[in-house]
Amino acid sequence: MIEEEWTTIALRLGLATAIGLALGFEREWRGHDAGLRTHALVALSAAMIMLSALMISDDLMRHGSRSDPLRVVQGLAQAIGFIAGGLIFVRSGDVRNMTTAASLWIAAAAGIAAGAGQFALVLIGTGMALLVLTLLSLIKRLMPTRHDPPAADDELVLPNRRGAIAKTED
Repeated sequence: MIEEEWTTIALRLGLATAIGLALGFEREWRGHDAGLRTHALVALSAAMIMLSALMISDDLMRHGSRSDPLRVVQGLAQAIGFIAGGLIFVRSGDVRNMTTAASLWIAAAAGIAAGAGQFALVLIGTGMALLVLTLLSLIKRLMPTRHDPPAADDELVLPNRRGAIAKTED
């Protein structure tokens, strides 16, 4: 029975990670800021949090409890989203800290699962996250990027202090 649990967890987390990788590949290839690692980590952490909530609910139902710790999971997920969003910033047109924010989500998901005593979920999910972070860093260096050359008559468009777009004058 324990092997089935580990297999099911690995399959669910693996599928979420694969979907995140597929979406991230498309974004990476088109030159967008949130790419392979960010999408894979966000999909993986969402799956970890969902599985953790399902496992908590199942455990409580088996013991006949009527308490609702899933509200804690929901609150934690919202709070970590707020914190992770605060890490992301734009400098000179580049978005920074997307992967850091996504890895913070993984840390939160692992913390929720560890606190709930879901050790298989913690170990498999964290292992997959570490693979995504390390292996994809290496693969990203080898991956071709798509850069469309700007047209000669395109003007540089920059945001002003208030964030409004203003075209530059010659």
